[in-house]
Amino acid sequence: MGLTRRRFLLGGLGMTGALIVGWGVSPMRQRLQATVPLPVIDGSVSLNGWMEIATNGRVTMFLHKSEMGQGVSTALPMLLAEELDVPLAMVDIVPAGMDKIYGNVAMLVDGLPFHPDDSGMLKHGAQWMTGKFARELGLQVTGGSSSVKDSWLVLRQAGSAARAMLIASAAQQWNVPVSECHTKAGMVLHTSGKQAGYGELAALAVHSNPAQIRLKNPSEFTLIGQPQARRDSADKTTGKAQFGLDVRLPGMLYAAVKMCPKLGGKLRSMNDADIIKMPGVVKVHSLADLNARVTSVAGVLVIAKTYWQARVALDAMNLEWDDGVGSTGSALSSASVLHELRSKLDTETGFTYFKQGHIKAEAKQDAITTQTLNAEYSAPFLAHATMEPMNCTAQVHNGRVSLWVGTQTPTLAVKIAAQVAQVNSDQIELHHTFLGGGFGRRLEVDMVAQAVAAALQTNGVPVQLIWSREEDIGHDFYRPAAVARFKATVDQVGQVISYENTSASGSITQQVLKRYFGLAAMGPDKTTAEGEFDMPYEFPNQKIAHVIVPTAVPIGYWRSVGHSHNAFFKESFIDELAHAAKQTPLQFRRGLLKQHPRYLAVLNAAMVLAEQGGVLPAGHAHGIALHQSFGTIVAQVAEVSVQDKEIIVHKVSCAVDCGIVVNPNIVRQQMESAVLFGLSAALFGEITFKDGKVEQSNFHDYVVIRMNQAPQVEVVIIASAEAPEGIGEPGTPPIAPAVANALFNLTGQRLRSLPLRLA
Repeated sequence: MGLTRRRFLLGGLGMTGALIVGWGVSPMRQRLQATVPLPVIDGSVSLNGWMEIATNGRVTMFLHKSEMGQGVSTALPMLLAEELDVPLAMVDIVPAGMDKIYGNVAMLVDGLPFHPDDSGMLKHGAQWMTGKFARELGLQVTGGSSSVKDSWLVLRQAGSAARAMLIASAAQQWNVPVSECHTKAGMVLHTSGKQAGYGELAALAVHSNPAQIRLKNPSEFTLIGQPQARRDSADKTTGKAQFGLDVRLPGMLYAAVKMCPKLGGKLRSMNDADIIKMPGVVKVHSLADLNARVTSVAGVLVIAKTYWQARVALDAMNLEWDDGVGSTGSALSSASVLHELRSKLDTETGFTYFKQGHIKAEAKQDAITTQTLNAEYSAPFLAHATMEPMNCTAQVHNGRVSLWVGTQTPTLAVKIAAQVAQVNSDQIELHHTFLGGGFGRRLEVDMVAQAVAAALQTNGVPVQLIWSREEDIGHDFYRPAAVARFKATVDQVGQVISYENTSASGSITQQVLKRYFGLAAMGPDKTTAEGEFDMPYEFPNQKIAHVIVPTAVPIGYWRSVGHSHNAFFKESFIDELAHAAKQTPLQFRRGLLKQHPRYLAVLNAAMVLAEQGGVLPAGHAHGIALHQSFGTIVAQVAEVSVQDKEIIVHKVSCAVDCGIVVNPNIVRQQMESAVLFGLSAALFGEITFKDGKVEQSNFHDYVVIRMNQAPQVEVVIIASAEAPEGIGEPGTPPIAPAVANALFNLTGQRLRSLPLRLA
């Protein structure tokens, strides 16, 4: 694959790590035993840091991931129950506390910029070192479609270890060999007919030390791989489930916030003397002195007895803003951002993430028998627009801070609350609620910082901060705008001689590291080029690079991150190459996947699924896209028509290979969800700036797909023996190029910018 600058840098880091007083070669931190003893629930006994067993045999699992609709409250207990050998119905879940064993390892390892085909020692060494660092860091985060992947081994090990301890305790009690005992449905059984429930054995099992712990072979699974109903659905249907906005505490107050509409602007003045006299108003507070780096946006809080009173008072305020004249963001516009991205592509070569062969090979070809294709694609900023707006309830009392919040990053929520309240992290108590949509937005904790700032003004009374939809749309951490350029040479028989792709955008990771850890912007960022440099297509000569262009716009991780637009760029251009090669898009892709049978199987399965309906109606066309993200391969075929320039997506046929499937119901649900999420962005999604201010404000001008516009989505899951990969995000990237490619087949228009709009 060639020795790139990326490889040299990573190799250097690996050698440096090995010199840190032997740290690089010492064993990894264990993930089974918690640093702090688990809370005792009704006399239960903990056999490791992940579970407790009650005297009646019920199991409590400590859930270390955030449930935001992706099904972790169902899938993760399945892993534990499988190895513990108990029915899923016997496993209860409670949120995990703060401990390094709950830190996300898989997400950080997946952030390394290696090609999926790379199997070299450098990759393995860097992954080992990063995994070790992640265990030491212990960052509790739900993101990167990593929940099942990160939990796959540790939860199974927790269940298997506990099962072995229970068997050993029973064998000791009965004075029989361990080999004569087995388990079934929460019971230990002996060949003689003796049996005991887990609840009877748990207290004795704490002191057992089994000689051997063995994970089940996949052929032995009885629960993993079987459809299971969602465990959170009933409570969400009846209203029992508690989201952040559902929190109600005695005497609780409410806070509404309004922030400066312009980037870099400051509060000049406000008529708080008049507002404090309005009904229900308790306090008016400026956020100018907010002691947190996570948000530098100037704003004003109104705290009142009800949220409506706070909103009415806030809307009545005469706020004057300093527009930030001379600041970076004061004259910012979407046009100026795109112009800068294109200018950088004109003058800079960027960081090379992947290079293979000789990119200048086309120069040796006969110009008469080759053709060169050039194309430029672009994508806009996007908001997350979660259905539950940003909110957090906080209380500061006697030097302690209590939080009630749905967050994807409990570690950072605690860190920021401590920073704002100026207390130690062990003085923070976090009550974790359901998330009414995350999509990466709740990886940020700006609302936590503001809620704590509000609570500091209420003399120990809890206060619930709620953002309006307008504040949410206007003050997001947006998906970056991006521009990508392609250049490829195709010979007379349809073979691609060379393929070159350079893109430009801001770096989310650099911004995040500065926001939360104060680190200077430096180094490459995989998320900027993911989906471009790590493609499976077998071009002999290729080079993929990216130019990071710093931006004043706050940017963050959006569902599928860089894949969300890079898949559109790459898969649309692949169709352009197929057209130039005089091949069908399906035939062309098949020819580029001879050494990638898993991708080929997914591609073929999607097409078979799409063609089951027979001949397409007149005026309909298919478009296809194939993309891997977060370790999962997805192919989608979109059936599209056009009526009066309105793009109508009738059906999406989706094939997915995500490794071993834990719960096929959840895989299908996530594919359906991701398709609709991505389709909203493909057809409508666009955040535009003018004079440093977001032009959109609510769902009337930041449109998401409506029920009557939603296509039928059919999903086929490819059986696999590989370890599980991500599933929450991989269904989003292929939908935009699939629809765009269908539109070309239907209209002859090649749409190279998002959202898709016909001329």
